[in-house]
Amino acid sequence: MKILKELESSKQFWFVIFASFLFFLLRLPSLFEPLWYGDEGIYQVIGNSLNNGKLLYKEIFDNKPPLLYWLYSFFDSDQLTIRLVSLIFGVFSIIAFFLLSKTLFKSGKNNNITLLTTFIFAILFGIPTLEGNIANAENFMLLPIILAGLLIFKEMDFRSKLSAFNFQLSTFIAGVLLGLAFLFKIVAVFDMAAFFIFYLIINFNSLKKHIKLPSIIIGFILPILFIILLFISNGTFFDFVKAVFISNISYVGYDNRIGAFPILLFIKLIILGIFTLYVFTKRKKLNQATLFILIWFAFSLFNAFFSQRAYAHYLLVLLPSLSLMTGLILFDKKYQKTIAIFFLIALMAVIRVFGMPRLNKSIYYYQNFISYIKDQKSMAQYQAFFDKNTPFDYEIARFIKPKIEKHDTIFVWGNNAQLYQLIGVVAPTKYVVAYHMTNYKDGIKSTKDAIEKIKPKFVVIMSNQRTIPFPLISYSKKININKAAIYERIF
Repeated sequence: MKILKELESSKQFWFVIFASFLFFLLRLPSLFEPLWYGDEGIYQVIGNSLNNGKLLYKEIFDNKPPLLYWLYSFFDSDQLTIRLVSLIFGVFSIIAFFLLSKTLFKSGKNNNITLLTTFIFAILFGIPTLEGNIANAENFMLLPIILAGLLIFKEMDFRSKLSAFNFQLSTFIAGVLLGLAFLFKIVAVFDMAAFFIFYLIINFNSLKKHIKLPSIIIGFILPILFIILLFISNGTFFDFVKAVFISNISYVGYDNRIGAFPILLFIKLIILGIFTLYVFTKRKKLNQATLFILIWFAFSLFNAFFSQRAYAHYLLVLLPSLSLMTGLILFDKKYQKTIAIFFLIALMAVIRVFGMPRLNKSIYYYQNFISYIKDQKSMAQYQAFFDKNTPFDYEIARFIKPKIEKHDTIFVWGNNAQLYQLIGVVAPTKYVVAYHMTNYKDGIKSTKDAIEKIKPKFVVIMSNQRTIPFPLISYSKKININKAAIYERIF
């Protein structure tokens, strides 16, 4: 009911319905994709492992915070269901974004700016160009982040009309939402930093007189503290810290290195710091909407460039502030040229790192789906669109699955974790993909020990993998499928 009250005119109401329905249509084909994406395969394996009693990080490993894995576990790692949940998160993200844009560009004459920015956000979030069709952490983070931004800006904008308690409560809730986003992926800390800096700048004069811990910080820490206590209680706290924080330091540092040091990361931090200081010096001349959007956009850019890896779904964290920037160029007439120049420089930097967006990828994506539902493509042709090896994964699963008993399992030497889901077995090892096994010090040994203990019925050696570092003296080769060798245990 509160949302409906926010949509003051029938034009706005029907626009939100239209944008949400358009987003739904753009995402609909994602519900029918095959199991093909490696990261989703890892999440599925972990979700099933948790449902079978394994301890996260200690007995089954990946390097993200726990909420994504718990989400997969809750929905039994069923891809269609999780993709549907991702779609629902996306619809609510569009509604929340509309309300945020409406609050930022609140003058009646700027309603068209709100419609424009929301349309841009819905389209870019819906099409597969930025990999929004895949149920990655970013898809679930955006809703709490946008809601937190809405609460922060709205309460700052109307602070004079609020009681101290209501203001503290709103910023506390915003902090909790950001803490939950952080527990999906740690890069949400940059959204937290952006909103907190906006909070500090707006309250700079009062903070000089009264220094106290802001409620947004307390709210942010609370869900993280709860999770820490949970991992302490089951004896996996150090495994949690090592996986989520320590392993990510090397992950982020690797591609930021020049020589032995992460020089590129320091350069990006310096640029972000200089820009933040510049905005601070201009705080009295900028309106609050401009201040909020510029700070958020700058930190979102840093977020997207943080690991220096050009994965398209990293740009999803940039999407809300980027869409708002297009509106800000039209909204802030005073600094229009400066904002436009900054926006264009940022876009060129994004294209330089991530490449030119492949809009034809989206066109072919929908053509593939339509051809399939019209029976103009076979199942194998449809699957091969996503990855040429996907049909062979399904063929491997069809060969093995009838031969698996209730308590049997397999071991995959490769990066096709989705095979465990296709065959319907629990992975026998802590590390479920080859690049984890080889990248972590205990990877090879812990995997070898697990194989010797559990004795999987089948071992699948995927093509283009280095020689398997485990003895197969108890196994006999049964068949090759697309150069993937399948071995069956004989004793």
